[in-house]
Amino acid sequence: MDNQPIKPVKSRPLDMKSPLTTFLLAVLALSAVLSVVFCALYVSNTRQLRLLQGQMSFINGRTTSVTALANEALEYSKRNPAIDPILEATGLKPGRTSSAPTNKPAAR
Repeated sequence: MDNQPIKPVKSRPLDMKSPLTTFLLAVLALSAVLSVVFCALYVSNTRQLRLLQGQMSFINGRTTSVTALANEALEYSKRNPAIDPILEATGLKPGRTSSAPTNKPAAR
């Protein structure tokens, strides 16, 4: 075997001031800033969505309760017609119309 001394490999110094390196560094910085902005927007929108879903659930529950109450009031009016004026005023039950004929002869 040869016992010659090992010569160090000379490498070219890395040029950190090339335009490509600067461009890639700028793209990386822009990407990092946009990632933070989009993350903040996502978190904000998710919080707002959860808040609105809670409000929607509350409104749906209230609507169901009011509908059930209206149906019970209509059933009660079948047994006790004294509640009819209240139901007519709220529009839950159509008002009574007079059953007298209103046919008038045409004037000539």
